[in-house]
Amino acid sequence: MLLSFILFMLSLITIIVVVMVVPFLRRHLFSKWILKFFRRILPQISQTEQEALDAGTVWWEGELFSGKPDWHKLLAYPKPVLSPEESAFLEGPTEQLCAMLDEWRITHEHYDLPPPVWQFIKENGFFGLIIPKEYGGCGFSALAHSEVVMKISSRSNSAAVTVMVPNSLGPAELLLHYGTEEQKQHYLPRLAKGNEVPCFALTGPEAGSDAGALPDVGIVCRGEFNGQQDVLGMRVTWEKRYITLGPVATILGLAFKLRDPDGLLGSEEELGITLALIPTNTPGVNIGRRHFPLNGAFQNGPNSGKDVFIPMEWVIGGREGVGNGWKMLMNCLAAGRAISLPATSTGAAKLAARTSGAYGRVRVQFKLPIGYFEGVEEVLARIAGNTYMMDAARVMTAGAVDLGEKPSVVSAIVKYHLTERSRQAINDAMDVHGGKGICMGPSNYLARTYQQIPVGITVEGANILTRNMIIFGQGAIRGHPYVLQEINAASDPDKKRGLVSFDQALISHIAFSVRNVFRSFLYGVGSRYIKGVPEGVLSDTVGYYQQLTRFSAAFALFTDIAMLKLGGALKRKERLSARLGDILSMLYLCSATLKRFEDDGRPAADLPLLHWSMQDALYRIQQAFDELLRNVPWHFLMRAGMRLLIFPLGRRLAPPSDTLSHSVARLILAPGEARDRLTAGIYVPTADSEPLAQLEQALECAIACEVIENKLGDAVKAGHLTGQNDAKAAEALTRGIITSEEAALLEKMKVLRRQVIMVDDFPPNLRGCE
Repeated sequence: MLLSFILFMLSLITIIVVVMVVPFLRRHLFSKWILKFFRRILPQISQTEQEALDAGTVWWEGELFSGKPDWHKLLAYPKPVLSPEESAFLEGPTEQLCAMLDEWRITHEHYDLPPPVWQFIKENGFFGLIIPKEYGGCGFSALAHSEVVMKISSRSNSAAVTVMVPNSLGPAELLLHYGTEEQKQHYLPRLAKGNEVPCFALTGPEAGSDAGALPDVGIVCRGEFNGQQDVLGMRVTWEKRYITLGPVATILGLAFKLRDPDGLLGSEEELGITLALIPTNTPGVNIGRRHFPLNGAFQNGPNSGKDVFIPMEWVIGGREGVGNGWKMLMNCLAAGRAISLPATSTGAAKLAARTSGAYGRVRVQFKLPIGYFEGVEEVLARIAGNTYMMDAARVMTAGAVDLGEKPSVVSAIVKYHLTERSRQAINDAMDVHGGKGICMGPSNYLARTYQQIPVGITVEGANILTRNMIIFGQGAIRGHPYVLQEINAASDPDKKRGLVSFDQALISHIAFSVRNVFRSFLYGVGSRYIKGVPEGVLSDTVGYYQQLTRFSAAFALFTDIAMLKLGGALKRKERLSARLGDILSMLYLCSATLKRFEDDGRPAADLPLLHWSMQDALYRIQQAFDELLRNVPWHFLMRAGMRLLIFPLGRRLAPPSDTLSHSVARLILAPGEARDRLTAGIYVPTADSEPLAQLEQALECAIACEVIENKLGDAVKAGHLTGQNDAKAAEALTRGIITSEEAALLEKMKVLRRQVIMVDDFPPNLRGCE
């Protein structure tokens, strides 16, 4: 009996092995049935969703989905650097532009950039940063584009938005990639010189993130144009809003759905989303009115048109561009979203870090700088740690664009997380500054930035949508090594070819999942099982590479199980998708942070910043996994099994300690190389009348006075001084406890401290001071 059972089991195993090893048998006895099941659980994907999925390229996020990231590959990417010409532009025209800007007057008095500022921006090529030199532009790298926008944003959000929009998703970017040569030759030189002011109109009252619901429509027809009869074109009707630069634009980029009911272009009636460039002086174009977004003085407004006739030549790409508009937008957004908003967000965070640290050291309460209070230290550490990670992600992502990538998933990650961390940094900075931050006026360097934070949260994909639907929803298909292959095979009209392709992807996928089961468990048991840490990295960072590898394996495993178990329903489980997206995002941000530390030459002074940001992010990953396991709609035993694989020894990671937060806070409470590196690239004025310059002077003076103030304190304790406050310094000078130079320095500190802590006040009949 036992022998018969053994023979039976051996025969069964042999049959299974033969079936799985022989491709023909495997395809028809195994993969064929799995393919049918896969087609049933595959979520319905609209045309616009498919084009979004196809847009851009897969970059480092592909490694994070692999379960075993190649850290040598990450560190081998070249460090992004500016060319001498780009550096000169930052030190010259960009610095000059910042010196011309007064955000209080721009937002409170002019409600616009003053005419000399507009002229300077146009004449110095700020609208043509991304336009190649052969068309009259600057031809700058993505990194230079980012650095320019970041510096301006630290001075004036109104100016930063004005500069960034023509260089982001708009006519220039679209023309560069998809325009006809005639369109490029006509428009690009004019855009580069500022002779044309561009805007791009996509969002309308009825269609924001849901581009498939775009109600704006064009009808292919023949009509009169410039005195010519029977011109092939279209009559377009649209209504748009939230269009930056719209009120002052001379050229309007427009997205609409094109229909051809008379078959003038072919047999299809519904031609799809199409993009066109329309001069705003075209009859029927209604443009010029303004929105007022949170006291922002940048030009933003609605536009519309009804039955506006435009020739076919105005379609971007000509007739070849008809119906390809959404694809164009998604490909350009993949790169554009990776630069502008991360730059403005990082500029805001750097401003928060530099000013909050200085103010925390200068402002004194209870005879102690407020930055020394543990509660304030906690906030300062969060500002500094977030800023360090944000800048790392900004630079690495811009570097990817310069390498030729269009990282659609990564661009969504940095857009969401850098705008959110910027919001946290500015909120924290406002808490540190207290009344100084909330009283509006010329001396307030934070409040307008605080007001403008929701703009970045809202545009280029609202943050709630981006986190809940895009980062993981798009990343799981694009970044996973096999899922997109399986989807394409399942939708292949050639059934035989589709089965072969699906079978090949499926077998690789199964092996991939099995490996990640073992990796996740073993990596969770101990670091000795984790391989692939780059040789030569500091011992301080080895554990971070190991933890990221461990979580990458767990993430890949959880993704596979979730997609298998939930299928198309995962698309509707937005909170689960959001948490999976958080894990992917933290893995990316941590990767960028480690690369930054290596690219900077491993400065020892930056280690507290590295430790804080890495420990905070790894703890967030742990929390996201825990929340997933608590909320995923699986059977208890299945959730328990997954918890065992991911946390075999329990949840052992902790957030940054109080001691570490103390060390990080101290880095920005005093001048130093770490503080300068952390806030590098923002505009720091030097004129004595500038509030930021006064703050910097007060910080340096506070540090210099620290020894003198200690002398006075010791003298009081010893009974050598009896005076209070101002009288104490005078008495100390008389008694020879301090020198005249030291007394003068204390007096200077008194003046500077008062300048820094004072807020603006206005006459009783004040009007319009929002």
